[in-house]
Amino acid sequence: MALPMQSGKGKPRFRGARGFTFVELMVVLTIMVVLITVAIPIYNKTILRAKESVLHNNLITLRTVIDNYTYDKMKAPQSLEDLVNEGYLRDVPNDPMTGSNQTWKTIMEEPGQSVDQNQPGIWDVKSGSNKTSLEGSAYSDW
Repeated sequence: MALPMQSGKGKPRFRGARGFTFVELMVVLTIMVVLITVAIPIYNKTILRAKESVLHNNLITLRTVIDNYTYDKMKAPQSLEDLVNEGYLRDVPNDPMTGSNQTWKTIMEEPGQSVDQNQPGIWDVKSGSNKTSLEGSAYSDW
């Protein structure tokens, strides 16, 4: 703190006294907290939209690869690992909603409608998540 100087009118004056008052700091902190409170839900929704987009792309890829495998081999795959073993996929993609590649729900063909009626295989793939999307539909219905 600087030493007081006498001004011409007899009042002490502090030379070089600078800084913020407590009230000014509290106002700035309050504004920052309000901005962060608004930004966090927007950030979380953006992350969820990105996961939904990845899920949508993974489902399209898996369904296309299952179709290709079925047309090429004249039978549907028995598991998603068959797609990896035969070289149709490098790896089974993760379900972004569950974070695992083990949670995909596979829907098997009905024996009467399968290409190889002795060995029905995977007909469709759905997410194993029990959560709902931003649109309101369940991920397991996609």
